[in-house]
Amino acid sequence: MDEAAITRYIIETFADVQTAAADGNTFFFIGAERQMPFVTLVTNDLYDQASALDRPGVFRLNIGVGKETCLALVGKVEEGSGHDFAALDRLLPHPVYGRMHWVCVLNPGAATIERVKSLLAEAHALAAGRSARRAGRD
Repeated sequence: MDEAAITRYIIETFADVQTAAADGNTFFFIGAERQMPFVTLVTNDLYDQASALDRPGVFRLNIGVGKETCLALVGKVEEGSGHDFAALDRLLPHPVYGRMHWVCVLNPGAATIERVKSLLAEAHALAAGRSARRAGRD
């Protein structure tokens, strides 16, 4: 899937999704409060260079998942873990936010797309729960 297809999938599949764009990147939120994105789609190296996003056509999909899911997918995230953050179509810990249970994939394709869809559903559900809890406190 390319960036446009992923954006379309997220917006059409999940309820109450809002987007914001900045510097060529797209941030996906639940509801209008836009507290914290649950998914980001990054197309450049402005925030980190680990994924070498300056390559033509390369983008990184970042997904905020639960702790158990993150551990099951990528193991305990530690510095110097030896991950190739520039590898395409492979689920990895986020190079900066992996310790916060974010995973990523560069150019999701045949090897990862079905798992990515389930991770997007998990991330959306977690964000919706946080949004509902915030709304209950207001």
